[in-house]
Amino acid sequence: MKNYKLTLFSLLAMMIGLVSCEYEGIDPITEVDPGADAANPQVKINYPLEGTTINVLEEVSTINIKFEVVDDIEIANIDVTVDGNIVANFNDFTDYRIVKEEVEFTSVTNGEHTLTVAATDIAGNTSTKTVNFSKEPPYSPKFNGEYLYMPFDGAFMDLVTIKEATVVGSPGFSNDAFLGTSAYKGASDSYLNFPFDGSIGQEFSAAFWYKVSGDPDRAAILVAGDDADDRMQGFRLFREGSPEEQRLKLNVGTGTGESWNDGGVIDVNAGEWVHVAFTVSGAESVIYFNGVAVNTASLSAPVDWTGVEQLTIGAGGETFGYWGHEYDNSNIDELRLFEKALSQDEVQNLINASSITLYMPFDGEFKDKVANREVTVNGSPSFAGESAEGSDAYSGAADSYLTMPSEGLLSEKFSATFWYKVNSDPGRAGILTVGPEDTDNAGYPGVQNKRTSGFRLFREGSPEEQRIKLNVGTGEGESWNDGGVIDVTEGEWVHVAFTISESESAIYLNGELVNTGSLSMPVDWTGTDLVSVMSGAPRFTEWGHLADTSLLDELRFYNKTLTEEEIKASMSN
Repeated sequence: MKNYKLTLFSLLAMMIGLVSCEYEGIDPITEVDPGADAANPQVKINYPLEGTTINVLEEVSTINIKFEVVDDIEIANIDVTVDGNIVANFNDFTDYRIVKEEVEFTSVTNGEHTLTVAATDIAGNTSTKTVNFSKEPPYSPKFNGEYLYMPFDGAFMDLVTIKEATVVGSPGFSNDAFLGTSAYKGASDSYLNFPFDGSIGQEFSAAFWYKVSGDPDRAAILVAGDDADDRMQGFRLFREGSPEEQRLKLNVGTGTGESWNDGGVIDVNAGEWVHVAFTVSGAESVIYFNGVAVNTASLSAPVDWTGVEQLTIGAGGETFGYWGHEYDNSNIDELRLFEKALSQDEVQNLINASSITLYMPFDGEFKDKVANREVTVNGSPSFAGESAEGSDAYSGAADSYLTMPSEGLLSEKFSATFWYKVNSDPGRAGILTVGPEDTDNAGYPGVQNKRTSGFRLFREGSPEEQRIKLNVGTGEGESWNDGGVIDVTEGEWVHVAFTISESESAIYLNGELVNTGSLSMPVDWTGTDLVSVMSGAPRFTEWGHLADTSLLDELRFYNKTLTEEEIKASMSN
């Protein structure tokens, strides 16, 4: 009992002491008058930024609008509007001086848009911030008369109309693509149907890259017919032959009759991509292989589209399944239809354009014009306000560069071209890098330097001259090309190109060959999943080839080894 009383007394004394401390040693919390609310709220839009371009397959897409508002006293209301319509309103805040919010806007259509965030404080002071952004279709027709374009990069979609084909059976995609990330891969009893009513007109063309399979030994490739009873309407492109060679033929219906074009033969054993095109005018049809006309046939009358409702890709489908012309097991890539009869020059232009796998003109945006490729901006590169071609060029900055996935850009034969105005400060820098991660030095970003695959284009030298060099990885080894020298003091745009074949690399300055390097083996792309533009980082850093502060314009990658004539021609494109 005595111990209990002492303990109770001790607790009481402690409580009295704490109360005493509050008044003797610690100031009580007192209310402070915040003063008059005189300043306007501060509004900042973090996304989208001015000039942001949204480029996705969907006709209507979603963006997350991100903004923050700061006020000296208290925020009363925030309105978020897109194109004059309120999409969100906020008037209840946990922190009434600093507000950070994100709004999901699900109705972004193609075209220009204006986003406004307006904030009002309790004194009625209002501030607004406005940015303009846009949504572009993933593809805009590049060629005169282009009616349909299917790149088969993971989707059976026409990028001109943004419509998907109806899938019958189980056709797939092949990583063995001529251009882009994948190609159509035929399968047994499988094909695509696409709405096609003849509105293309009586003069039309089709073009695609084709890697033929001899099994089955006959198949339909493209068919647009009215029924399975006759061939008097539409057209049928098909193949037949042996496991060694296949002949491509074309049949065109003219209403009361039909026209036959016996085309030409493709060597199956060559295992190569062949560019196939055919044109139909009012009087004739022409079939082209790799830009060369292989056969011409007369038409007694223009094509008749009566009753034609769909295009079948990769089989005879519902209208041409007889004679055994059923599914095609071959690969098809870069399919285009045109509402005109292409000339031979226009067919050749298609072939030339198909070899360009990446094109960045840097006219006010860091964007690849060939594919819907994600480009990541690292640091703060900008635009030069001048250019070799177009309206602007890339301007490098310290610790700044672009990266993007390499998928669809790598091939055994490779070339790149660009315009370049060199800045010799710093004295060495990376220009283009497609290299693997140096896993032996994982966690050490400053010593990445694995050179057995991919390539590294870089410069080094003095304030007066810089030498452009190329290193190519060949699997177990590497190849060096010491390139050529650019005079820094001249301050001029120089056209730079390099090519990689199975046996050598070549570097060109202003269209002239300056050096070659032998390759013991073809280029090896193992682990090269990333492209760096205007820096060696993050895959080529050990020797100090970091960000390039030079100017770069009209960057192109190719899936072929350009000739000197083609390089000179690219200088005027």
